[in-house]
Amino acid sequence: MREGERIIPINIEDEMRGAYIDYSMSVIISRALPDVRDGLKPVHRRVLYGMSELGVSYNKAYKKSARIVGEVLGKYHPHGDSSVYETMVRMAQEWSLRYPLVDGQGNYGSIDGDSPAAMRYTEARLKRIADELLADLEKNTVDFVPNFDDSLKEPSVMPAKIPNLLINGTSGIAVGMATNMAPHNLTEVVNGIVAYIDDNDITIADLMQHITAPDFPTGGIIHGYDGVKSAFETGRGRVLMRGRAIFETTPSGKEQIIVTEIPYMVNKATLIEKTAALVNEKKIEGIADLRDESDRDGLRIVYDLKRDAIPNVVLNNLYKYTALQSSFGVNNVALVKGRPMTLNLKDMIKYFVEHRHEVVIRRTQYELDEAKKRAHILEGLLIALDNLDEVINLIRSSRDPEIARNGLIERFQLSEIQARAILDMRLQRLTGLERDKIQQEYQDLMNTIDDLNDILANESRRMQIIKDELTEIKDRYGDARRTGIEASTGDISYEDMIPEENMVITISHEGYIKRTSLNEYRSQSRGGFGSRGVAASKESDFTEHLFVANTHHHMLFFTEFGRVFWLKVYEIPEGGKTTKGRAIQNLMQIEKDDNVRAVMNVHDLKNQDYVLNHNLVFITEQGTIKKTVLEAYSRPRTNGINAISINDGDRLLDVQLTNTSSEIIIALKSGRAIRFNETQVRPMGRTAAGVRAVTLAGPDDKVIGMVCVENENTDLLVVSENGFGKRSLLEEYRITNRGGKGVKTMNVTEKTGSLVAIKGVTDTDDLMIINRSGITIRLRVGDLRVIGRATQGVRLIKLNDGDQISSVAQVDAEEEVEQEAAEMVLEQSEPLPEDTLNPDAMIDPEKAEEDSEEA
Repeated sequence: MREGERIIPINIEDEMRGAYIDYSMSVIISRALPDVRDGLKPVHRRVLYGMSELGVSYNKAYKKSARIVGEVLGKYHPHGDSSVYETMVRMAQEWSLRYPLVDGQGNYGSIDGDSPAAMRYTEARLKRIADELLADLEKNTVDFVPNFDDSLKEPSVMPAKIPNLLINGTSGIAVGMATNMAPHNLTEVVNGIVAYIDDNDITIADLMQHITAPDFPTGGIIHGYDGVKSAFETGRGRVLMRGRAIFETTPSGKEQIIVTEIPYMVNKATLIEKTAALVNEKKIEGIADLRDESDRDGLRIVYDLKRDAIPNVVLNNLYKYTALQSSFGVNNVALVKGRPMTLNLKDMIKYFVEHRHEVVIRRTQYELDEAKKRAHILEGLLIALDNLDEVINLIRSSRDPEIARNGLIERFQLSEIQARAILDMRLQRLTGLERDKIQQEYQDLMNTIDDLNDILANESRRMQIIKDELTEIKDRYGDARRTGIEASTGDISYEDMIPEENMVITISHEGYIKRTSLNEYRSQSRGGFGSRGVAASKESDFTEHLFVANTHHHMLFFTEFGRVFWLKVYEIPEGGKTTKGRAIQNLMQIEKDDNVRAVMNVHDLKNQDYVLNHNLVFITEQGTIKKTVLEAYSRPRTNGINAISINDGDRLLDVQLTNTSSEIIIALKSGRAIRFNETQVRPMGRTAAGVRAVTLAGPDDKVIGMVCVENENTDLLVVSENGFGKRSLLEEYRITNRGGKGVKTMNVTEKTGSLVAIKGVTDTDDLMIINRSGITIRLRVGDLRVIGRATQGVRLIKLNDGDQISSVAQVDAEEEVEQEAAEMVLEQSEPLPEDTLNPDAMIDPEKAEEDSEEA
């Protein structure tokens, strides 16, 4: 070690941490993120300032790009020459910037991704709109900072008459953050800024009346508005873009799809190449040929269609499988006072207006100072002209200028600046006409000074100046939108295009699900054989669950292991009555040995009043009950969440939605039922196991259903496995405490079989019953008379030997009841088993009442 040197031990972790943080901040502040005031990164700012200093304005001759790059590298940006040249090239490309800042001459690349010519071959100068970014730079409007070697000064930000960040956008990747800001239309942006100046409390929704959406340089179409709205409101959003396409027919009758605009940042050559590959792989059908017919007049991609192709179908496939539809992920991150922030639309406008306000103040102060300096000199000249003979004699008698200057200062109480101006004055200024000019100039200056002082004292005037300058910018550079906006899944969503319709949701024992329009099920007389409601399936499978829900509702699927999954009703595959459906495992990530046990029809999971004022009540086969607020299940996840903890040997049976003041009736297989108030079950957490609801009659007994009643006019309908059922008044079930044995709800005999279902019904309901062989019957509850609680009931559906009731559901009754004869069953698309078509086996509805036996 040399003399005077010493080694300081440093922890390598601390050193790396500190060095990395320094590097990160350097990248964030000095490289990757734009300043919110002028929308420029340091390299862009230096290129524009270097070109300005080099004198390559829009009205001057072009200069070699290499000369410009060298100027910027040597003075302001000590990095690779490619970084400077590529920056300048991008600012000249009309397909990259909505309002290019550089006027390039030569090969500056193409939308096909071709590289620009070397910098020694191309030339450049500033665009006129770039001068608006640099305007008033010499008037002390912004701070200047030392360059990399402290030999020169460079602006820390541009005065920026134009809102460059909004109209041109930017993109960049920093350390731990990134930015991707979309360009917008200048006319719309100016209108929005003017509206903000007029009302600082304007909402983003009102601003969006002026600034409707991003406006990309390549045109295209914004498909849907949700992403735009999200980007404007939060600073983050996904804007879906589509190429603009039209249909044409050649003279020979061949149909074509003509694409005239493509999404922003899409490489046209790559788009065509990948589309051709998809056509060759038969992933896109209907295209006979495609070619690029683009020229200097504009972009044109031609897709020749096969004669049997449907243009709309082919175009939708192009949107689906190619970059003809792509997304722009908006992430509005910019530097605000040196700190990165995510900005919404109003934030960006606010910071731009604040910057312009500061620029106007500094510019006005600078002009005021200069005006006062000039007025001071003119005051001295006017004094000299008023005492012209004496001044001339004093100067003539002086030996040198120094003596003359001091003599003027002492004789007329002038400043040194005034005395020097008098000595520098040309003799022609002594004429009467010149004196009048000086007097007029002085008077004009005094008026200007008063006006500038008024500007500095009056904020409303400063804001009016900003508005006037912006309006001038709009009149000079404003143009029409290039990017169209069309409705899609964002604002007119796929769900909105689906009509609201009641659907029958069926789930088979082996886990196949489908939805079928309720209209496919026709009302029939009680006691009929019904019509086939599901496809003929193997003996081990049968319809285990049957539910009715609206297409726009959420369906919460609860499994016997206590998990919950979410689906919209319209997301469930649709099928006819005789179709099999689709495996639930293909729609939700249900474990292989788990099964759906309950389905909850929920109107709106996003409405806080709704989810906070409704509860989910769970019941298991072993009689355990749990109540949890719906809000705990209002955040859908693809892989589901735990809904309830299930004890060993038990499984979830049913889930009901309540409004916090319901009465709960739970029925057992043994024919007993218990009724108690919902308030007897305290609210519990999402993963709680629950408490005892009812005491089972024995080891073979279990819960078969639960009804949560809000309407006292509701009757209870119970159904046994052999097709018997009855309707009883709710008041016949006395209210007891939770956990009891309950009362008899049906006289269970060998003839009726065990209880399989309990439902809360009214006269306005229909009853749908399905047995294990797939036969369904729909009958009106109003056709069933109310009988005693402990009776055996009447036959609802006649079953074949060995067949049993599988599932029961109540639905809203149709406005007009179509009474169908039993013979109409023969007209169903799929014949029933021969033994079920015996007319002699039909049950007379009037005679069926005789099957009722009082207990």
